[in-house]
Amino acid sequence: MAVWLIPLIVAAVIGIGLYKNVNIYETLTDGAKEGMYMWIAIVPHLVIMMAAVAVFRASGAAAELASWMAPFLSLFGIPADVVPLALIRPISGSATLAMLDQLMQEHGADSYIAKLAAIMQGSTDTTLYVLAVYFGAAGIKKTGDALKIGLLADAAAFFFAIIAASWLL
Repeated sequence: MAVWLIPLIVAAVIGIGLYKNVNIYETLTDGAKEGMYMWIAIVPHLVIMMAAVAVFRASGAAAELASWMAPFLSLFGIPADVVPLALIRPISGSATLAMLDQLMQEHGADSYIAKLAAIMQGSTDTTLYVLAVYFGAAGIKKTGDALKIGLLADAAAFFFAIIAASWLL
């Protein structure tokens, strides 16, 4: 179905454009120009976020923070192995995907830790990344409320991930 769906959508858009006497080629090139300007606006924010994640992980700050939090979090059934994933997830999806893969290889894909990490990975968003890249590209400066709500949603997702992973065992 997917093989035919995209060409059908493209054909429908072209057909509607022709029906409404829209210059399709000019509209397409104008959209491409806007896309290039948006890309140029996003790249600096993206580079800064990638550098911040790399420094946070390479410096050992993520692991150190996780080791400080581990005794407290173990009271709630949160293994220390998933704490770095929970800390990095609001910043970078690809970094936590690599962490998830590593956890699954270390503990097995059916382990509690792997299930918990997978649920955390799938139910949370890269809040700080979204704020930096998309809000930055849109020129939105006041991100305080969005940051609070995004991190609160991530915390709720982490909490419910623990319940879901415990239920799955």
